Amino acid sequence: MTLLIDFSDETAVLKQEDTELIHQLLTFAAEKEDIQNGECSITFVTNERIQEINRDYRKKDQPTDVISFAMEESGEGEINIIGGEELPRVLGDIIISVQVAQEQAEDYGHSFSRELGFLALHGFLHLLGYDHMKEADEAVMFGRQNAILEDFGLKRS
Repeated sequence: MTLLIDFSDETAVLKQEDTELIHQLLTFAAEKEDIQNGECSITFVTNERIQEINRDYRKKDQPTDVISFAMEESGEGEINIIGGEELPRVLGDIIISVQVAQEQAEDYGHSFSRELGFLALHGFLHLLGYDHMKEADEAVMFGRQNAILEDFGLKRS
């Protein structure tokens, strides 16, 4: 099982142990979700940058915590490209606001590392097709998210 993650920190705030934790968590999640061979990117940005992305792509002119761009979603009129088993699944991109992560960690009373892991996993599950637009879908996604965090040992402490 291989999960390749391309990390980019536009804030220069993160430490190596932050990205190592996220890599371990998402590799664990990929195993739980039976992803045999995949790749994604995670970019850590400022509030200004995530607000710009949120405005341009989601028409919401405000900062947010995490945004995901799934590569395996098919838009109207798009054709699915089928690759060989040896090619990794290109899952997509995750963008996380470091400032919002810091604020939320403080608000929820847990560590910055736990919040980063939570946001990265949340974004990763979106890349795999999970969603929370409907109440039933939210229950499935959040249940899966909580189970993975619990099994991995990343608790709200």
